[in-house]
Amino acid sequence: MRAAIQQEIGQDKLEVVDDIEAVGFGPGKVRIRIRATGLCHSDLSAMSGVLPQPAPFVPGHEGAGEIIEVGEGVTNVKAGDRVLVCWLPACGACASCKRGQTQLCIAGFLNAGTPNYKRPGGDVFGFAGTGTFAEEVVVDALCAVPIPDDVPYEIAALIGCGVTTGIGAAINTAKVEAGSSVAVIGCGGVGISVIQGARALGAAEIVAIDPVESRREAALRFGATEGIAPDGLADAKNRITAGEGFDYVFEVVGKSATARTAYENTRRGGTLCIVGAGAMDDNLQINMFELFFDEKRILPSLYGGGDVLRSYERVIKLWRAGRIDLEGLITHRVRLEEINDAIDQMRTGEALRTCITI
Repeated sequence: MRAAIQQEIGQDKLEVVDDIEAVGFGPGKVRIRIRATGLCHSDLSAMSGVLPQPAPFVPGHEGAGEIIEVGEGVTNVKAGDRVLVCWLPACGACASCKRGQTQLCIAGFLNAGTPNYKRPGGDVFGFAGTGTFAEEVVVDALCAVPIPDDVPYEIAALIGCGVTTGIGAAINTAKVEAGSSVAVIGCGGVGISVIQGARALGAAEIVAIDPVESRREAALRFGATEGIAPDGLADAKNRITAGEGFDYVFEVVGKSATARTAYENTRRGGTLCIVGAGAMDDNLQINMFELFFDEKRILPSLYGGGDVLRSYERVIKLWRAGRIDLEGLITHRVRLEEINDAIDQMRTGEALRTCITI
């Protein structure tokens, strides 16, 4: 079959090949025919080495398609079912799952060290234990989540990570209050989803901060009350909050520098929510006095900070009700052969999210 692979970490381009095979099918597994997948910045971070990932590998973790076949013992789905790919499924048995913090289950991460594919030259891994830039993928049955018939594949793919991560950060993690002031640093697909979540919860002011003008303009269409470049943040803080700082600031970049900026623009007693996925050697510095004296809450948010299955259902309900716009997020649609052009557009900020037809 066809897939896009990266031979070595650090390469800028992917290679589309036709001699790759999905492996690992058996009891408890399912084979999925991928119909659409999103290009997420986390894929680019894995390609560059910011996120740990063995190579060679097939990027992609936001996929949707239909079940081709199921292994022995699989009861949650059957052949022909339409599903989205959950890259971090909950096992239901670990300590985190039993506490109700299913987004912290590490069972999915354990699968990331097992090859998902093979070529004549050897094994190939799948990003985050999945690897959706391929025509087919074999994953644990818990990774296959049925979707209603009215949800298009391209929408389901986005729900599988970026949309759920952003909206969940606002709803589950930060719990944005109605009438509050919100600032969102980084307005790609996940940042826009944070904005939509904050709007759905009734935030009064939502300031979108991004160096790319087209993203700031897009943020206004999705519910931001103002879009500014980073050098305008100090002025916005003074105008909107009388210099006190915002009630909620979301960092959706994944860098210590922007996280520090976010901290400084959060009011005393306010909430800083870290959504961006950063590097292990990039350290955020906060001195012990300000940490104690300002009493700012620092809340990391992994995969939307809540039960992902419930989050999927919530997002679909909000979409059906017209409270959030998911179609508008897909500003770039490409075929698998055009993946490198899509990567270039993602890097330059010319596209909010890219839908890849497999």
